[in-house]
Amino acid sequence: MTEKLYIGIDLGGTNIAAGLVTEEGRLLDKVSIPTEAGLGAGEVIGGLLKSCDLLAEKTGFDRAGLKAIGIGVPGMMDAGTGEVIFCPNLPLRHVNITRELHERWNVPVHINNDANCAALGEVYAGGAKGTANAVFVTLGTGVGGGIIIDSKIYTGFNGAAGEIGHIVIQLDGRQCGCGRKGCWETYASATGLIRTTREYMSEHPETIMWELAGGSLEKVSGRTAFDAMRKGDAGGVAVTDLYIKHLAAGIIDMINIFQPEVICIGGGISNEGDYLLKPLRKLVEEARYTRDVPQTVIRRAELGNDAGIVGAAMLGI
Repeated sequence: MTEKLYIGIDLGGTNIAAGLVTEEGRLLDKVSIPTEAGLGAGEVIGGLLKSCDLLAEKTGFDRAGLKAIGIGVPGMMDAGTGEVIFCPNLPLRHVNITRELHERWNVPVHINNDANCAALGEVYAGGAKGTANAVFVTLGTGVGGGIIIDSKIYTGFNGAAGEIGHIVIQLDGRQCGCGRKGCWETYASATGLIRTTREYMSEHPETIMWELAGGSLEKVSGRTAFDAMRKGDAGGVAVTDLYIKHLAAGIIDMINIFQPEVICIGGGISNEGDYLLKPLRKLVEEARYTRDVPQTVIRRAELGNDAGIVGAAMLGI
């Protein structure tokens, strides 16, 4: 019997990554090419076609076994029609990106938001494997996420749900790029952590974070405060404690609203492991609304950059 296979594509502003995935969510192999976004929508769509062709050449898979292709899109889209409505970092506005792939491969082609795809990937094969209800939180330049309810991506009536980074945790707080103030991502993203670190350093010349950052605020990274904390620096402890409180505020909201089986945390800051997760779990335990019922488990995401590929492929299941 021919094995059922799926292609998952993670369409990014810099690269297009395509992978061959089994129906269980196992990534067999992948390829990556530049997106060439500066050359226009046609070139981006051509890149989608090329990535699938290169994957076929690399793996030699049996095309009779290919059941569907899925694409994770970094923006707003219409999953029903295959139309990308808007992508902030790609020249795609009201463009159907599925039609040519469908004509070339003669299989269904699905699209969804890239963070939603990453969430689905973690449910099929990562930190939330085996669950039907999960929330995926990624801590990067912003705070992204995806919501899985009854094993399906929750998109809202208009396909735009899941912008969890834009709940407000501080009234009249930091200005967010979305136009509001005090959004979760202005505090809990890597960008937010860097800002908090710089603010503390500006007021405390004695902290070793200055040494770790080479004496420059411009060289502060998302690791600076955690590295200082591990060295016993009071400033590092203060900044990481505050950051984790900010992170916990949004995580508690996600639990109180959705009561997922698992909250899966990914992105670069998740690499801090137990230095992040242990105090986070403690704060959540103390402040969550529910008592005496099964509780949400907080886990680190497992698939890394492959989550979007796997989840996109699973759109076709």
